[in-house]
Amino acid sequence: MNTYPYDAPILSSDSSRVATLNIEHAKARMPKDLTRTERSVIEANIKQLLEDNNAVLVAHYYVDPFIQDLALTTGGCVGDSLEMARFGQAHSAQTLVVAGVRFMGESAKILSREKTVLMPDLEAECSLDLGCPADEFSAFCDAHPERTVVVYANTSAAVKARADWVVTSSVGIDIIRHLHAQGEPIIWGPDRHLGNYIARETGADMLLWQGSCLVHNEFKATELEQLKAEHPDAKVLVHPESPDSVIALADVVGSTSKLLKSTYEMDADTFIVATDLGILHEMQKRSPYKRFLAAPTAGESASCKSCAFCPWMAMNGLQGIEQCLMHKTGEVTMTPELAAAAKKPLQRMLDFAELQQQRVTASGDIVKDRALFANVGAA
Repeated sequence: MNTYPYDAPILSSDSSRVATLNIEHAKARMPKDLTRTERSVIEANIKQLLEDNNAVLVAHYYVDPFIQDLALTTGGCVGDSLEMARFGQAHSAQTLVVAGVRFMGESAKILSREKTVLMPDLEAECSLDLGCPADEFSAFCDAHPERTVVVYANTSAAVKARADWVVTSSVGIDIIRHLHAQGEPIIWGPDRHLGNYIARETGADMLLWQGSCLVHNEFKATELEQLKAEHPDAKVLVHPESPDSVIALADVVGSTSKLLKSTYEMDADTFIVATDLGILHEMQKRSPYKRFLAAPTAGESASCKSCAFCPWMAMNGLQGIEQCLMHKTGEVTMTPELAAAAKKPLQRMLDFAELQQQRVTASGDIVKDRALFANVGAA
């Protein structure tokens, strides 16, 4: 295996500063808590607005549990970023309300260019996206023209447009293994932890961009070992955006969808979960009699033992959904040229996944299509 984890440039100081400022900005924009009465009124209004605007709400597993539940009760979707985009593409609604972060809204727009895509807050970003500026990444790719460019779904439309392939954490290993078998050396971006994990699993020759997820990068192996010792029968579920030392302690490593599936398929009563806290809501709903423990992100002296939540995801609020439906704010736009360029590597992944499913094609039935593409869920 030939991997070169430090050949890619470290995030530039300017970009690093922008990311830091964005985190503080996100924390300042988190919606206020609502009373039960306030929430009931806003939820009722959103339901009516969705109907009036021929709209559907799609939400990521990491957003506010009330938004997740509202998406499901109104006929929408809760899922990974690609599942959200696929659901929106298959749905008859002409307006998609995407509760997540900006690249998720862009992915929905790429696959549904004829539809209106709205977001509660267009300033909801992603550290992986912010840490991979299109111009810097493009220059890195240009310096290694002999390599096939593979990017994670957690990237901007502009970065996707520069890539040969877009992958998710579920199908990434299969695609990299396929490319490796063809003798293709690879540039991978942006998450270095996921890239390292895939390189180990496949033996592929990979140059890694040095990005990381704000949430998953903070999990701590030493504290996780202590928690495992306190709960020896617990199964440890780890997202591969986590550091190698944390992945080494896992019983299951995989995408959000894979981790969720493990909780109701595995014969275990207690799980330690190393991914964003938002997923615990769906896990507990699926398995109400099981126990879910958040993996530690900090040492003994820290004021918060587990702070595994994305501040940009937390910017999504019921008020923001209501406002974007009422005033058509937060629309995701891009040029037709950019959308077409970004769709090519994304479609290549979907076509590959379809071949993996023995050439089963989308039926047009939303429920069937969700099952078909469940194994290509993103972050």
